[in-house]
Amino acid sequence: MKDIILIATIKDWNINNFYEFKNKFEDKYNLYLITNKDDLIYQNVKDLNPKYIFFPHWSWLIPNEIYENYECILFHMTDLPYGRGGSPLQNLITNKIYNTKISAIKVTKELDEGDIYLKEDFDISKGSAKEIYENASNLIFKKLIPNIIKKNIVPKKQEGDIVLFKRRTPEQSNIKTLNDISINNLYDFIRMLDAPSYPKAYLELDNLKIELSEVIIKDGKLEGRFEVSKDE
Repeated sequence: MKDIILIATIKDWNINNFYEFKNKFEDKYNLYLITNKDDLIYQNVKDLNPKYIFFPHWSWLIPNEIYENYECILFHMTDLPYGRGGSPLQNLITNKIYNTKISAIKVTKELDEGDIYLKEDFDISKGSAKEIYENASNLIFKKLIPNIIKKNIVPKKQEGDIVLFKRRTPEQSNIKTLNDISINNLYDFIRMLDAPSYPKAYLELDNLKIELSEVIIKDGKLEGRFEVSKDE
């Protein structure tokens, strides 16, 4: 009998990778997808009885009766226990940390405190937040999840000094919050906020709001896209 694997995620790039993953491994595993938080309930999970539940990106609390009864694994873009908490990508770039890890961790009651299954090196030195999230998704679906499934990896406790990250607020996307303004720092600031549903880098002029995105460095200058709207 084939093992059942359940994946819960909400981002398009993860959903697309799920279907590629399914096409590749459906002869070995029965694979199911949840994209709606209302479907992630204990009875639905119990009916499937999966060996693993993976959460490549999930914005809601996972019911305790699910992670207490099933092996639930999420992915965090830091070398845990460094960087527990919210907005890991943005906090890493703000701290000038461009070489990080994707940590696969066991879901527990406390945020990002679970045991570690695997870590993989991950470069965030270039590209928009969206591009970085897409690259992370590729690494998760093509390397981390397959290795965990194939090798039946037993997770180990986190080791090292704990460093906590705070989730960013929309107001922190205002470019005026950037202390040390330079070409490279402004490049990092704009790109790290450039992803769907994330508050983009912006400036305010009277009653106008200027949002910046799609930034690149070219010949020592920044090029990109700006959009002007009335500030509500």
